[in-house]
Order: sequence, then structure tokens, then C-alpha cells
Amino acid sequence: MSTIRVNRTHFPVTALGPGTRFGVWVQGCPLACAGCMSLDTWDAGTGTELTVADLLDRWADALARGAGGITVSGGEPLAQPGPLRDFLTAVDRTRSDLRPAPDILLYTGYELAELNDAQRAAAALADVLVTGRFLAGQPTRLLWRGSANQRMVLQTDLGRRRYASFVDLTPDRTPLQVEPDPSGVWIIGTPRRGTLSRLERGLRHRGLGPEAVTWRPE
Repeated sequence: MSTIRVNRTHFPVTALGPGTRFGVWVQGCPLACAGCMSLDTWDAGTGTELTVADLLDRWADALARGAGGITVSGGEPLAQPGPLRDFLTAVDRTRSDLRPAPDILLYTGYELAELNDAQRAAAALADVLVTGRFLAGQPTRLLWRGSANQRMVLQTDLGRRRYASFVDLTPDRTPLQVEPDPSGVWIIGTPRRGTLSRLERGLRHRGLGPEAVTWRPE
């Protein structure tokens, strides 16, 4: 049974893809983009190692609670291509009889031309890919993307039906979630430039300044 190292999972996710979703953040990122908001996901030696079966159990629970899709982010999901392929293959099987079918949205910092065979096989299982490094110097208002260079690639008929209207969408407000956990609070989404620093200043102004943040080295 293959295993996959994850930073966390969460349901419901409403800020990374349409509808109500199951979110998986993998652990480990060799790309280390400057300005990344998730430095806690970089170290491949931390996080939690789960069997694919354990992760599927969490997905099944999310489905039972109304999940309409799954979003896989990180970290860098394609740094673990074999386990990711095993997981997404099983997810694909679980949705074959569901109507409407849940969709798979996969984030990667790689461009398609950079992928090796194993990474390409895993990426092919997603209905939609968001590709490209996070570049702090190229801010964007595009939905569900962190920088203007990132592309939303619609790979399947389901992906095209569900996401075509979002490819060029620039909403007035970027969807974000703020969720508590035992170590503090964490943010789900792709904040626009300046959002995180304004949030930190606002918390400090109210006497709630965080001891540490994931978007700045300690």
C-alpha cells in the first residue's frame, strides 16, 4: 500500500475551486517559490504520512457530507507522483457512478513541459490543473491563482463544463477562508498582494498578533 506525506486535509473548502470541496495539502516542495504563504509545507521530512487507503477514507467521509470536488495543493503534489497517481486513480473510481460527478483540481508549480513521465501520469488524472511557479512580482486578480503567470488548464469534458467560465474571471473579492486548528489559525485560498500583511497588522492592532506566520521565515 503506497503512502503519501500530507500537511493537512480539510472539509469543507470553498475558496479553492467551485462548490464545496475536500482539500488535500501535500507535504514537501522542492520549488521553494519566494513569497510563498505556506512555508510550513516545504520540508519533505515533516507532515503526516498517510496510506492512500487512509486518505481515501477521508475523501469518502467528505463525499458523504456533500463534497462536490477535490482540490490537491501543497507543497508540491507532483513531488510525490506515484502515491498521488494511486490516490487520484482511486478517487476517479469512486466518482464513476455519482451524478453530478465530483471534479479533481490539482495545483502544481511545474509547467507542463517540465513534467517527467511519472508526473505526467499523475497530472493526467486531474480534470483541471493550475500550473506554474508562484511569482510574487506578478500579482493577479485571476480567480484561484496566486500570480499572473499561472495557467488554468482544462483537461477533460467535466473540467471544461465546470471551469470554462472561471478561466478569465477576475472577481471583485478573492475568496478566502480562515480556519482555526490546534496550532492557531490558517488561511485557505490565494490572497492578493498585501492581504496577508494587512491581516497581520489588523490582528496586532487588536492585541492578537500572531507568534509566527507561515509566509515569513521564523
